[in-house]
Amino acid sequence: MIDFTEKQIERYARHIILPEVGAEGQSKLLESKVFMIGAGGLGSPVAYYLAAAGVGTIGIADADVVDSSNLQRQIIHNEDRVGMPKVESARETIQALNPDVQVNTYNYFVTEDNIREIIREYDLIIDGCDNFPTRFLVNDACYFEKKPLISGAMFRFEGQVATSTEGCTLLSLPVSGAAAEGAGTFLFRGRHSRRAGWCRGYHPGRGGHQGTAGHRRFSGGQTDDLRCAAHGVEEAEAA
Repeated sequence: MIDFTEKQIERYARHIILPEVGAEGQSKLLESKVFMIGAGGLGSPVAYYLAAAGVGTIGIADADVVDSSNLQRQIIHNEDRVGMPKVESARETIQALNPDVQVNTYNYFVTEDNIREIIREYDLIIDGCDNFPTRFLVNDACYFEKKPLISGAMFRFEGQVATSTEGCTLLSLPVSGAAAEGAGTFLFRGRHSRRAGWCRGYHPGRGGHQGTAGHRRFSGGQTDDLRCAAHGVEEAEAA
């Protein structure tokens, strides 16, 4: 357990006096590492509260810059940072709020070439992105790296959040020749539905992750070069 300084004891006092957290829980928070995808409408409050709670290391990936239209909802940014990379703006806000927190910034898109290496050093992954291809990519990477995943999404006045300790929140990929008799598991608005014979695939030569448009129907237990975009290796072969 961390040997708290007097300043830390004062700062985290309201956590430490809670039986469900205590000094041991606060120590675990300070030693934990969380990786976030997105520093926008979802990522902003998440990063802010994680930092306030004393999560010791926060990694943030976002390739965008702050725009004035972001400021009515993306609370981690401000007027003076318009035009600044969002990850740098977030880092400045977090470090001003809590100097205990180390912020690792990734000012680029996560792709099938880099995501697995990035998330290996983190304990928890939080997906606050705004597109389906990235969502599927993050889900795949968490599944294969065995990382817990929290995925959040919102549209106007609707929102959803899903948590998986197995790293397979949005879609479970069938593998090998048994795939045709298995079923992908989808989570949408809190409901699970099973669609036998479907799996998301990577189509060689078409430039990347296909997201929902990349679902391919298994026919007679056969696939042709079906691969996972998160790691680029074959996941299902002809039965």
